[in-house]
Amino acid sequence: MNVNALRAIYMFEMARWFRTLVGSVLSPVISTSLYFVVFGSAIGSRMTAIDGVSYAAFIVPGLTMLSVLTESIGNASFGIYMPKWSGTIYELLSAPVAWWEAVMAYVGAAATKSVLLGGVILITARLFVPYHIAHPVWMATFLILTALTFCLFGFIIGVWAEGRERLQIVPTLIITPLTFLGGSFYSISMLPPLWRQVTLFNPVVYLVSGFRWSFYGVSDVGVSLSLAMTLGFMAVCLAGIWWIFKTGYKLKP
Repeated sequence: MNVNALRAIYMFEMARWFRTLVGSVLSPVISTSLYFVVFGSAIGSRMTAIDGVSYAAFIVPGLTMLSVLTESIGNASFGIYMPKWSGTIYELLSAPVAWWEAVMAYVGAAATKSVLLGGVILITARLFVPYHIAHPVWMATFLILTALTFCLFGFIIGVWAEGRERLQIVPTLIITPLTFLGGSFYSISMLPPLWRQVTLFNPVVYLVSGFRWSFYGVSDVGVSLSLAMTLGFMAVCLAGIWWIFKTGYKLKP
């Protein structure tokens, strides 16, 4: 393993993030705070508890997951898109660095940013609503796995994108709607039977459900199934990245 190359790419990506730290962290924190004010205080005070959990506390895992998913895709896609755009990707491809080492460095840096942001969001949530974490180890596990998985997905988007506008297509038109429809603000058990079955085809449901279980011990689907779906999606993303480097898709002229 080329440890020096891994460290160089990782530290470069982290340094780029720290240069824009205020905008990278402040924007999602403010957005999440507004969600807590509107949904947690204004609306939540008029809603009954869900599965024995106050509505304001119930949406904490969903809002955290919303920020982590969005930032994971954004950080990873932009991280690999910039070398493509500037042409430095060819130097990386010709360097004595294995493709999986490059992926580890880029995805590792993006996942680190997302996990740190998730921690900041949870700290911010404590200012608005009291909540508890019943299974902290599983909470950290789901948080890290989700960040890694969607950073891998974001890496694929960054390779696929031919312009900056394309970087926003999938997060804006697909991921954000799936997150809102994935039980972030409600339990899918509240839906009619038909729509409940349709919602189970949304992969975000399993991420939010497993993450919420680690907080309150309640979930819409089984924890084992949530974990299996997360690992399955990660395997699909890894297979996609392997194919990209094997074929040179969008990387080689």
